[in-house]
Amino acid sequence: MNVEFFYLILFVIAALYAAVGHGGASGYLALMALYGIAPKEMKPTALVLNLFVSLTSFIQYYRGGHFKLRIFIPIALASIPLAFVGGMIHIEDTLYKRILGILLLFPVFRFFFFKSPDDSELKDPQIYLSLLFGGVIGLLSGMIGIGGGILLSPVLILLKWTNQKQTAAISAAFIFVNSVAGLGGMFTKEIAFTSDMWMYIICTFAGGLLGAYLASKKLNQNGLKYVLAVVLLMASYKLISSTI
Repeated sequence: MNVEFFYLILFVIAALYAAVGHGGASGYLALMALYGIAPKEMKPTALVLNLFVSLTSFIQYYRGGHFKLRIFIPIALASIPLAFVGGMIHIEDTLYKRILGILLLFPVFRFFFFKSPDDSELKDPQIYLSLLFGGVIGLLSGMIGIGGGILLSPVLILLKWTNQKQTAAISAAFIFVNSVAGLGGMFTKEIAFTSDMWMYIICTFAGGLLGAYLASKKLNQNGLKYVLAVVLLMASYKLISSTI
């Protein structure tokens, strides 16, 4: 596969993720892994790209009045320090790909099987569960180089704490702060960025803007979710099978 095709896929991944309120790090990581880019470059690169796309998504959903600060704060307070710690942890390459492949299955299950609750079904969040899930997801986010939105979203939906758009708004903010924290942890050690970093940023930022625009136009998100789920399922299979 040539580099132009890589940039095109990167753009499409950013657009799909932004349209459903995510930063896209898991998709970028899967794509880079399939192209043979070393994990030491993949992790910080994906987190930087996350910053641009998740911020774009957050602004869109925040303007729509979907962000719930009282739900976000305890989750973020627990996740940020542990995302920083996770960013300092090195994982062997084969194990890294296996974990990433497994984590890609979380959004697949969420998109296919977790229905967004109606407003009448929503429940008040429990503080101890918020802290627990925030901490665990934050640690994993820093270790793998994702923002954590693909892990947080199923939790919020399953526990019926938020509806679909509230989940997207909180996840986008969660991804942004965890990406910053994870990068902070990585900067305490020697890290490397790909030499094509600026092209990556341009492609994902443009894709993120398109995805946010599509979301604002009330495009059928279910269709987008199913497309994204199929792509992630294929990437998960390739990553896991390549380590067996």
